[in-house]
Amino acid sequence: MAGRHRLLLENAQQLVLVCGRGEEYLRRDGAASLALLPGASVVVGLDGCIKAVGQADVIRNQFSGATFERIIDCSGKCVLPGLVDAHTHPVWAGDRVHEFAMKLAGASYMEIHQAGGGIHFTVEHTRKASEEELFNTFKHRLERMRGAGSTLVECKSGYGLNLETELKMLRVIERAKKSMDIGISSTYCGAHSVPKGKTATEATDDIINNHLPKLKELKLSGEVHVNNIDVFCEKGVFDLDSTRRILQAGKDIGLQINFHGDELHPMKSAELGAELGARAISHLEEVSDEGITAMARAKCAAVLLPTTAYMLRLKQPPARKMLEEGVIVALGSDFNPNAYCFSMPMVMHLACVNMKMSMNEALAAATINAAYALGKSDTHGSIETGKQGDLVIINSSRWEHLIYQFGGHEALIDYVIVKGKVVYQNERCGTMSSY
Repeated sequence: MAGRHRLLLENAQQLVLVCGRGEEYLRRDGAASLALLPGASVVVGLDGCIKAVGQADVIRNQFSGATFERIIDCSGKCVLPGLVDAHTHPVWAGDRVHEFAMKLAGASYMEIHQAGGGIHFTVEHTRKASEEELFNTFKHRLERMRGAGSTLVECKSGYGLNLETELKMLRVIERAKKSMDIGISSTYCGAHSVPKGKTATEATDDIINNHLPKLKELKLSGEVHVNNIDVFCEKGVFDLDSTRRILQAGKDIGLQINFHGDELHPMKSAELGAELGARAISHLEEVSDEGITAMARAKCAAVLLPTTAYMLRLKQPPARKMLEEGVIVALGSDFNPNAYCFSMPMVMHLACVNMKMSMNEALAAATINAAYALGKSDTHGSIETGKQGDLVIINSSRWEHLIYQFGGHEALIDYVIVKGKVVYQNERCGTMSSY
């Protein structure tokens, strides 16, 4: 196949396809045995999409007359799909390192929250920060996520709690979407907490009557494109009725439902999400058996966050029960001032050790299923012809090293590729090539 192409990855020891038959997601059995090709190559076209995947000699013959902007010899290395982080809060000012000490001394999440810390502390600093300050710190965080293998990241607002600051955060996310080589799914999370001086009902009315109409207006004008709507459905925050009203209003203006539920208390959030047709629900440490059944039936993804359960010393989400019941299990880092982790390889490791997932299940959860949770599994999450050329190359003969080496991703990852373009290159691989 003659012609010019963007990238050839040649002769990988292992090419981890994850999916091989165009699956939207992988449930238990599919996640337990991932599609894998030994001695294989990948071609990415000038449009950033994968043109061919197959045995190295077959690809060599098929593209014998072709030219490539870049060729990478992957002998002895593994190629995986770019990782997908299905839940982050990466736009904020003012860290909360002092609260980590409080948690270690025994203070609970809600105790800190009710004392004016937690989300309210970050809201105060984020409201004061300029858009430029927020963008610069956000860009740096995204670069660190990308260096750890993430090529598609869900990014929430939610540290404004008033229309002005929420829009400021969403504009920052929109700017990164347009200027950075990384996939972003943006989420409006104005119902992250009840603002000081308002009741939950007043905050709910403000969101439905003022925030969401403005988002619809900005979408129509092309200024800000939001993908998802999120609510922190929790005791002492937004109850089930307020959550239902906000999520339904968001759905009515075309947003995917993707919300926090059943984290600290059993709230029947999973049942509500299944009823409303939610694409995904996050946390779920306190999910009910009925909620698990409802999510499996509704094909509503469970975005599990092992870093949060670990750092807050919560009970782990019941990942094994969810998998056995047929729930689509995804993973996210929950990167935020309260759970400061950029690394999906570390998230996968914690999912295996603390939530008893297998390495295959964890990788499926951090690729195709996380992409499904964002409504993006038709373009992301596996190495298949026609999908976006988002890839990670690791310096190992077995892909499992990405999970096995806890905290070792900085030495292990050689290249991170978005749309066939190298966006991260390990120092030992030489200097970055420009296009």
